[in-house]
Amino acid sequence: MGHLLSKQPQVHVLLLGLDNAGKSTLLYRLKHNAAVSTVPTIGFNVEMLEARKHRKSIAVTLWDVGGQSRMREHWPSFHGDAAAVVFVVDSADPERMGEARRELEATLRSEALRGRPLVLLANKQDVSGALTATDLKDKFGMRRLCSGRDWFVQPCSASTGFGLEEAFRRVVQLVKLPSDAGGVKENIKDKVHHIKTSRH
Repeated sequence: MGHLLSKQPQVHVLLLGLDNAGKSTLLYRLKHNAAVSTVPTIGFNVEMLEARKHRKSIAVTLWDVGGQSRMREHWPSFHGDAAAVVFVVDSADPERMGEARRELEATLRSEALRGRPLVLLANKQDVSGALTATDLKDKFGMRRLCSGRDWFVQPCSASTGFGLEEAFRRVVQLVKLPSDAGGVKENIKDKVHHIKTSRH
């Protein structure tokens, strides 16, 4: 199987967002189609999913990076080979919208992510009072914020699975393959080694 995967085009997708936005729950719901109880991520989780693009199979590696403030300073070390960014927002937590927006703006200013597509996930749609995808689009000023890149806002619920398939399909649709112009490629082992060495 490893041999088979190595033949597929591979893309790396960054899963970012504040702590408690639901990134890890979302990752494992996508991977296992089940609700997995998670603890705050210290460091990162990595999962590989298969998808179809241009009628061929591709391997999508999702990097779920911890969202606590002390982890956010490490986010830039993951930017280099990201083919797309998925930014998860807890749409039922109005108190932290400003903080989430500031972190997204800082992320999108990264030179390494210039032109990379963004999918904003309005998570926790199953919670009453959650902001809609349209509310978030307006609150975050997405048209202005994302000029020069493809973007999409997807309502979803990591705990029920609502909207996740659509979100993943959208990411696959927007992402450029390493063989495409502007695509990016890096080996997972090299990536983990780079992160470990840059932490010390």
